[in-house]
Amino acid sequence: MAEKLSDRQRDEGLQGLRGWTHDGAKSAIEQDFRFKDFSEAFAFMARVALAAEKAGHHPDWSNSYNKVTIRLTTHDVGGLSQKDIALAQAIDRIAG
Repeated sequence: MAEKLSDRQRDEGLQGLRGWTHDGAKSAIEQDFRFKDFSEAFAFMARVALAAEKAGHHPDWSNSYNKVTIRLTTHDVGGLSQKDIALAQAIDRIAG
């Protein structure tokens, strides 16, 4: 089972990510991704879905035309865990 990250661990994890911000009220990290059009946004979501399924950790997300908003938190620990940092790193690689 995952363990909740300390504030220090969270801050260290965020330093290695591109563009992710911490939302303390939601105990989550999040980012908006923008693409040329809906097709590119949807293709990105499909690639992220495969990575999330492989990791066994799934994002809270939304899509509106060319914008994809992703929020990561580990619900069963009530905040952020290493699973969130690892999935954010994978998402960063997918986003290029």
